[in-house]
Formats: sequence, structure tokens, C-alpha cells
Amino acid sequence: MITLLLIYLGVGLCAGLLAGLLGVGGGLIIVPMLLFIFSWQKLPPLYIQHLALGTSLATIVITSLASVRAHHAHGAVDWQVFRRITPGIVGGTLVGSWVAAQLSTPFLKLFFVVFTYFVAAQMLLNMKPKPHRQLPGAPLFSFMGAAIGLISSLVGIGGGSMSVPLLVWCNKGMHSAIGTSAAIGFPIALSGAMGYVATGLWVKGLPPHSVGFVYLPALMGIAAASFCTAPLGARLAHRLPVSRLKKIFALLLLIIGTKMLWGVLTR
Repeated sequence: MITLLLIYLGVGLCAGLLAGLLGVGGGLIIVPMLLFIFSWQKLPPLYIQHLALGTSLATIVITSLASVRAHHAHGAVDWQVFRRITPGIVGGTLVGSWVAAQLSTPFLKLFFVVFTYFVAAQMLLNMKPKPHRQLPGAPLFSFMGAAIGLISSLVGIGGGSMSVPLLVWCNKGMHSAIGTSAAIGFPIALSGAMGYVATGLWVKGLPPHSVGFVYLPALMGIAAASFCTAPLGARLAHRLPVSRLKKIFALLLLIIGTKMLWGVLTR
């Protein structure tokens, strides 16, 4: 048990730092690491991806709070944007968690791999939309938020890889986009975690110490560590060459995605 706790703490340290530093990355690290750890623990393979996704979103609730506090201190959170996009975000995320409960673990893994490759390509090729428009009207902005929430819940992330480009496209500076994205990650994570708890409550065969599709030992270890490192990552985001770090992170994502894909195809 002590070994497991140390492993979860290590995952949380890395995930919190990445989430604060890049505005993206916490869940993209947490989910594959949880899959590896859960397999080692011999948790039920039928629901192992669901447990990883639900637990990841639950940890991001804590990480996002710590991260957004640090970004807010730097004046990098646009709370008007946050208020406008949140209703769509919540609706899309709740729907996504329900959809995920109907899907199989292999399908969810493949979806995660495809999304991982997309994010890696986005970072390696420095794919940034040109800021050429203002924020869209409420209906369209809510629809965009719903799409971000839906996809985020299917891959267990806070949505930064989608919300940051969207905000840059809408003429927000990079620091503001990252800070606001951290704030947007909170309703995504909270509604997603609640959805995974609700859809998993009546599922039989889940491991002890789980509430729905959220595994509490992993949640506590990862959240405790990520809460400490997310503010550090947010502060470093204003000092380090983030674009160079993103390319390194992208290579790591390619390795992780390929390993997951190999595991799905050879099983």
C-alpha cells in the first residue's frame, strides 16, 4: 500500500506541474499512468478505462483549483469568458460521461490514442489558430463549450488542448488563454467526475474503495501532490520557454499513445 501511495504521489507531482505550466497535460499523463497502475493492481479489465477516466477528472478538480488561483494572481484569467462558456461545458461533459459508460474499454482506449496523437501533432507543428475574430455570440460559444466538454470527458482531461487554441483564435493572449483554460478545467472536471460517479454507482464488479468510476486511493494520492505542484507550474509558465517544453511533452505523448495502441492491437 505504501508503494502504491508513493506511485500515486509521483504521478500527481508530474501531472500538477504540467497542468499549471502548459495549460494542458494533466489528464493526458494521469490516464495512461492509471491504466498501467490499475493493470498492475489487477483491477477489473472490463472497466479499467472508465476508472482511469473518472479518477483523472476527479483529480483535475483539485489541480485546477490550485492552478487557477496562481493564474488569477497574475491577472491571467478572463472571468467573463469563463462565465459565458461554462453552461455549455457542463452540459457537454455530463453527456460525455454518460456516453462513455455505454462504450467499451478498447474503444475508449483507441479514442484516447487518437486524441493523444492529435495533441502531439498540435504541439510539434506549433498549430496555432490566427487571432482574427472576437468571441462568438452566446449560442455558438455554448455549442463550442459543449463540444470541448464532451470530448474532454471521453478522454479524462481538463480540456486545455482545445480551449487554449479556441481562446487564442478569439484574440486572447497566450498567457490569458492558458490561465482562462485552467479555470474552464474546473467545471469540466467537476461535472465529468460527478457524471462518472453517477454512471458507475450501479455497476457491479468494481474494486473496493471506489465510488462509481472514481478510485479513491488514486484520487487522494494524485490530488494531494498535484495541488502542491500546479501553482508552481503556473508560475513557471510566465518565466520559461513554454513552446520548447511543449515539443518535449509532445514527444512523450507520441510514445505513450503508441504504447497504448500497441497494447490494444495485440490484446
